[in-house]
Amino acid sequence: MVDTKDASSLATSSNVDLLIIGGGINGTGIAADAAGRGLSVLLCEKSDLGGATSSASTKLIHGGLRYLEYYEFRLVRESLAEREVLLRAAPHIVWPLRFRLPHQPRQRPAWMIRAGLFLYDHLGKRVTLPASKAIRFGADSPLVEEFKKGFEYSDCWVDDARLVVLNAMQASRGGATVMTRTACTALIPTTADDGRTVWQATLRDTETGSERQISARCVVNAAGPWVSHLGKELMPTAPPEPVRLVKGSHIVVPRLYDGEEAYMLQHGDGRVIFVIPYENEFSLIGTTEQDFSVDPGEAKISSEEITYLLDIVNQYFRKGLGEQDVKHHFSGVRPLIDEEVENASKVSRDYTLELDLAPAPLLTVYGGKITTYRRLAESVLHKLAPLFPGMSDDWTASAHLPGGDFASHESLSARLAFDHPWLLDTLRERWVKQYGLLVTDLLAGADAMSDLGAEIGPGLHAREVDYLCAREWARTVDDILWRRTKLGLWFDESHRTALNDYLRARSAQGS
Repeated sequence: MVDTKDASSLATSSNVDLLIIGGGINGTGIAADAAGRGLSVLLCEKSDLGGATSSASTKLIHGGLRYLEYYEFRLVRESLAEREVLLRAAPHIVWPLRFRLPHQPRQRPAWMIRAGLFLYDHLGKRVTLPASKAIRFGADSPLVEEFKKGFEYSDCWVDDARLVVLNAMQASRGGATVMTRTACTALIPTTADDGRTVWQATLRDTETGSERQISARCVVNAAGPWVSHLGKELMPTAPPEPVRLVKGSHIVVPRLYDGEEAYMLQHGDGRVIFVIPYENEFSLIGTTEQDFSVDPGEAKISSEEITYLLDIVNQYFRKGLGEQDVKHHFSGVRPLIDEEVENASKVSRDYTLELDLAPAPLLTVYGGKITTYRRLAESVLHKLAPLFPGMSDDWTASAHLPGGDFASHESLSARLAFDHPWLLDTLRERWVKQYGLLVTDLLAGADAMSDLGAEIGPGLHAREVDYLCAREWARTVDDILWRRTKLGLWFDESHRTALNDYLRARSAQGS
């Protein structure tokens, strides 16, 4: 396995086939696919992997039931099929989730929901996920008394930020160079020794300011919500297509109910809100949709969004919530294809790829959703195939992501309990769902809890921090507490300070 601290030294040449700008789910997915086909790849990300939109999703691999209302059958079909692919590829971070949809007669009529669920069950190939059905809510329901009937259907949960990291690891295993905290600041067309026009790119370390030059036969702009801004900066003579930036915000509250199912709630404005079991002790509620016009890195939840989410939940659930119950919140900005429709909810979640061959090949990725990232990556490589006739065929549909080659959480947990009986149950269960088989690398050489090092904060030991820094490109407190793990939910300021001190000491030692 590649040690990420030496990532900048991995490229034996400054010449690569593919330079990918953007370390979100699309950029890392493209990098993994391309590296697996034999291309030389360099991915640069100006901050952390999945540091923006890709770690601020509702954390679902889903077909998108409501997209059927907008006749996006191809997108829904593709998304439904990808659920099964990703369940096989990454069972540690993707698992089935049953959704309950309380029927609200004054919203969508029952016949419409039944028809939509019938299509949902049959548009995509459903192998392991059970079909939808009508249900009744009894006295033990967490919903208010007026909700007696509803429906139930299947989709999947995903740890979105870890999906990004695993794709980066997959790319690195295939020989790609992954450079975080590295911005592409200039693209200049130049003539290569063989007479072809290639890109000379300037890459700047955002922490030290140091720069390096590389040349790339093709550049992929996968900068997510910065895609148009980056395109204008790097290629002012060829303005990119406009995108519509839509902010989505989520809140995290103490667990609303005991069951493991999620709820999809209909709202009077036509939107739907999800309430999802989250990290054992919490419920995740989201998302909002608001047009956004400033720097996506500055996206924050507003008090109006908090009120909006709480009001909807309180219309459905017996357990009332107030602002004091909000333990955490996060916001992300989705770059959607600008279709000039008034309601942001109706803007397509599909993707568009635009390839410009002059002055040198530049492919720009617009839109997309986490569920279809793998198919998007395949489409990118299909589009680039004429430029790289020697690359190999499609391969990701049957591949496991790192750590994903095991049968079930239960079987892997039992194996770990047998091999490491000293390991705390809480650690074992969390690590199974975060690392899968990669946990064997994390535990290599450990024979007792003392071998895990000091406990820096609740459930976080020095060995895990070292692993995340060395193997998963983590550098900061937030990298570790919110993207590599979700331990930030339990860390107070003193714990954050202790972790920051540990990271500083580690960096000073050159680790």
